[in-house]
Amino acid sequence: MAFENSRQALVPSFLYTSPASKNLFDVDALARRNRTLPLASSNGGAPKSFMIPSPSEPGKIALFSPTYYAACTVGGILSCGLTHMAVTPLDLVKCNMQIDPAKYKSISSGFGVLLREQGVKGFFRGWVPTLLGYSAQGACKFGFYEFFKKYYSDIAGPEYAAKYKTLIYLAGSASAEVIADVALCPMEAVKVRVQTQPGFARGLSDGLPKFVKSEGALGLYKGLVPLWGRQIPSYTMMKFASFETIVEMLYKYAIPTPKDQCSKSLQLGVSFAGGYVAGIFCAIVSHPADNLVSFLNNSKGATVGDAVKKLGLWGLFTRGLPLRIVMIGTLTGAQWGIYDAFKVFVGLPTTGGVTPAPTTSPAKV
Repeated sequence: MAFENSRQALVPSFLYTSPASKNLFDVDALARRNRTLPLASSNGGAPKSFMIPSPSEPGKIALFSPTYYAACTVGGILSCGLTHMAVTPLDLVKCNMQIDPAKYKSISSGFGVLLREQGVKGFFRGWVPTLLGYSAQGACKFGFYEFFKKYYSDIAGPEYAAKYKTLIYLAGSASAEVIADVALCPMEAVKVRVQTQPGFARGLSDGLPKFVKSEGALGLYKGLVPLWGRQIPSYTMMKFASFETIVEMLYKYAIPTPKDQCSKSLQLGVSFAGGYVAGIFCAIVSHPADNLVSFLNNSKGATVGDAVKKLGLWGLFTRGLPLRIVMIGTLTGAQWGIYDAFKVFVGLPTTGGVTPAPTTSPAKV
């Protein structure tokens, strides 16, 4: 018991709430069935469980252990890679509206132009760099977010971690995104060039060598600073901090049942709803930087000043915005839904919840 109190004093309990209800349905029943599915061991010994262990049972995944962060990393790969690949048609129209507004005047006409000129296949042009780039980004974004959130909470201590939790969300997500964008930037550069310059390349296999030959290896990172400007302050910090806050408010004011007594299906529904609303905020505040990234990656030797002159301030803030709100809202909601679904599948608690009163009792080792 003393050990349990010690762990709660060391780790701010508002960050995670372990599932306590045993009468859950749907997702919970699937998790129980998977946990009992045996696999033969390679050495012919006792069968191994297919299920990644749950943190609430002896010998299972411990919160904030290397296995825990590995599971969060895999969840990030699935949530970001799959969702961005799925919305490739929307992203393609959005990028072309930003680069050539005279030709791609609206969402509907943009789809029509693509269909006439490139056929149905054209809607998924650039899907390979999209999948690879955003899978790498998701791995770093979610994996390092969980790490830095715990790291900064430990530095602050239980009382200040609870008091300044929003600052911890902001700092953790910003630190993670710095790393994530370095992983994303080369694939993002190739993706934009393939999507906005028909005939440049069929995809990643021929597009990457052509890009390097034309721009040099460092050219792959030409859009890194605008990418940081789009992703860190205006997208990722907003995405994580607003999601955590919205989910906390939903459990506190909209759902009468405590989180640990809610079904996993309901918890995943909250994750999707919180993610969708957070995505709308993200799309609005990050849109100018998104226009800059598209412009710079499409135009050889272009600068930020060139983009501002051509697009204008109003164009930077509004060109392609309605489509991006729909795309990012759906994308962010699906990402949080997939991420938390994977965490539930491996026996981990969903992200976010109600903040209890902070504990100030000293840790007992």
